[in-house]
Amino acid sequence: MRVLVTEDDDDLRTAVEVSLRGAGFAVDAAADLPQADFEISVNAYDCLVFDRMLPSGDALDYVRAKRDAGWPVPVLFLTARDGLTDRLDGLRLGGDYLVKPFAMAELVARVRSLCRRGTAEQSTVLRYSDVTLDVSKHEVHRAAVLLTLTPKEFLVLERLMTSPERPVSRKELIRHAWDEFAEPSTNVLDVVISQLRRKLREPQLIHAVRGVGYQITQRN
Repeated sequence: MRVLVTEDDDDLRTAVEVSLRGAGFAVDAAADLPQADFEISVNAYDCLVFDRMLPSGDALDYVRAKRDAGWPVPVLFLTARDGLTDRLDGLRLGGDYLVKPFAMAELVARVRSLCRRGTAEQSTVLRYSDVTLDVSKHEVHRAAVLLTLTPKEFLVLERLMTSPERPVSRKELIRHAWDEFAEPSTNVLDVVISQLRRKLREPQLIHAVRGVGYQITQRN
């Protein structure tokens, strides 16, 4: 799941990024509304985290304008304003509200909940062959055996299982599981694929597609 964090306080923004990445999210960051607007125009996000009051304006007004244009992405507002009206404003825009100071564990839980809400209309359980991936529970089973996957392994497998028997490009796999700071020319994806193959055991389901990327498919 990919998240954009917009916060003008450098230290807080970095702390939020680190916490979300540690929880397995792909994270991009912006320091103001113009930068956030650019990121949103070129990337697809499962959730947005906005500091409410930014030097470039009130994030609530920005999100309200986006909602009026039909934009559905869930939003978590971070703010020192804890009045009932402020909380209701955030909820009316299909988001959530977290008052500063806050525990990072709570922020991670709120973001995860919002991401799940944003995909509620999609199936939360993916199946291929004897592999079952439960998005909401963050669990993978093969032949009814629970597998222990790292967050990156889970995200790569999730992307492959959303397009069964179809090649998925290296770029798309990296975009889904990492963020804008990932370097596609490294072998990080190949390492994760190798680990996934070992944990999924035989018969192998993940295969390389030369010049493209990988696909999950059964081969004789």
